[in-house]
Amino acid sequence: MNTQTIERTTLSNLVSNENYCRKVLPFIKADYFDVKEERIVFEEIHNFVDKYSKVPTKISLEIEVESRKDLTEIEHSKIVEIIKTLDSTDVDFDWLVDTTEKFCKDKAIYNAVVEGISIIDGRDKKRAPDAIPDILRDALAVSFDNAVGHDYLADSDTRFDYYHRIEERVPFDLEFFNKITNGGLPNKTLNIALAGTGVGKSLFMCHMAASSLSEGKNVLYITLEMAEERIAERIDANLMNITMDDLHELPKKMFDDKIAKITKKTSGSLIVKEYPTASAHSAHFRGLIKELAIKKSFKPDIIFIDYLNICASSRFKGVQNANSYTIVKSIAEELRGLAVECNVPIMSATQTTRSGFASTDVDLTDTSESFGLPATADFMFALISNEELDKLNQIVVKQLKNRYNDPTINKRFVLGIDRSKMRLYDVDNTQQNDLVDSGQFTPNSQTKATNQVVDKYDDFVF
Repeated sequence: MNTQTIERTTLSNLVSNENYCRKVLPFIKADYFDVKEERIVFEEIHNFVDKYSKVPTKISLEIEVESRKDLTEIEHSKIVEIIKTLDSTDVDFDWLVDTTEKFCKDKAIYNAVVEGISIIDGRDKKRAPDAIPDILRDALAVSFDNAVGHDYLADSDTRFDYYHRIEERVPFDLEFFNKITNGGLPNKTLNIALAGTGVGKSLFMCHMAASSLSEGKNVLYITLEMAEERIAERIDANLMNITMDDLHELPKKMFDDKIAKITKKTSGSLIVKEYPTASAHSAHFRGLIKELAIKKSFKPDIIFIDYLNICASSRFKGVQNANSYTIVKSIAEELRGLAVECNVPIMSATQTTRSGFASTDVDLTDTSESFGLPATADFMFALISNEELDKLNQIVVKQLKNRYNDPTINKRFVLGIDRSKMRLYDVDNTQQNDLVDSGQFTPNSQTKATNQVVDKYDDFVF
């Protein structure tokens, strides 16, 4: 089927097949039509559906076209002729939708290439060459959403199976984190570590990336703060169980032997990708994931983004006056959308406010720049350190929000930390007993510890 036939078939079914129209109209753009008159017909169909929430008839289209003042007599005559030819076609619905989707993808890519050439040639004065990757990624991402939602009554069997299946999770190698998450991070979730500068956000994520790799998971680590080599260095120290200093003194033979042991131990892969600070957003990450699938047959099981606050937002490209609350909330929503789209957990981090950084305790109100971030996250916790804890080689974890479990159980707990090896580890459970507001008790307990302090955000519903 040639392009002109596809375009006419598309227009015909947009006015004769309501199901088709509602399915594909949101994804079709006027500039996908090569012929000006067909483009105008599409615009009138689109405007009519937007205004009246129904498919137009051929008569209503002719009337709408008649009222336009921007057409020559010849153009008007051609458009009316096209409208009169828009008859229903007896074709398979699924085939028609698939063919329309391919048509849209092909047109989007073609238009993106033309736009890119125009920018390179200098004919487009408004955009610089660095806009080309975004244009191409957006074109490659064109796709129809085939999901129509969950039918509560008709899909009850599916829902029952969902309740009784064992949900796939990415586990921790840390006892208390597995306890509070019911065994690890589920897919389609956004998880956030909150901490001040130098407390251990990147260390935590590097440790978890290393442990996920050891579990045979495919790990994608996106860094916007440190170089790829620095992240890899930290993961080397963790997996090889040697200090950062010793790593630099390690002979090549011993280094290769350790890498061979790590390779033999895991069936997973780890990709570290660096972007300049504030230069990349969810569309870049989506493009990277597609590129990795094509070039390396790599599909991530978990994604780390280091860190959220220094990402860009695809919604605010080139916007100068947007406030930080709106931008950070937007970034969080885009990352959670990416987690859902890729069916993976995303682990990221955020800074505390100045007051939170100076405090020996951290709460949701200490989230830097945006309270919209905790509202979007599925799981959020604080990493707390001070001089006393540093001397003990310990760090305190405090739950701030938890959609996986009761956040008042094991609300606070202590982890061991070895900053020289970029590692976290479990400590003796007796060291948890002196924590105020820990909320630690056995699941069979009828009452919580009497000294438990109830946080004002414990029952906060987002």
